[in-house]
Amino acid sequence: MRKRLIAAVQQDPLPLDQDWLNIENLAEVELTSEDAEHPIEFALLPGRGSGWRAAEPGKQTIRLLFEHPQRIRRIRLSFVESVMERTQEYVLRWSADGGQSFREVVRQQWNFSPKGATSQTEDYHVELAGLTVIELCITPDISGSNAYATLAQLRIA
Repeated sequence: MRKRLIAAVQQDPLPLDQDWLNIENLAEVELTSEDAEHPIEFALLPGRGSGWRAAEPGKQTIRLLFEHPQRIRRIRLSFVESVMERTQEYVLRWSADGGQSFREVVRQQWNFSPKGATSQTEDYHVELAGLTVIELCITPDISGSNAYATLAQLRIA
């Protein structure tokens, strides 16, 4: 048997954020409203700001339309609310046919409280092949108050 010892190759681990999709170059964004001081770029692009905020109260939709089908393995959502007590619900859906039909990834409610839980971060590991549209619908307060939807961060890999 022939054999030869070689030096081990040391590889630095990749940073966790290195595999996020470059949404700016890959997708078009549709949304129901945005506050000029907190545009959607602040939630979708790293290092841009403190997140997105709706321009008007009530249910809001954010939709990413990809130019080419994507294979998605991970979705991270982050919300912050430090002022108002409220119960938020969001629905995350995806489409492989340009938005003609959707499949739900998750529907979740979260209770925000200034004296307790002020942030929510969810990291979903998924297998979504051929994704062309991803849609996030946020109901900022299921009780119907005049709460404004916000999104601190949305990352997709």
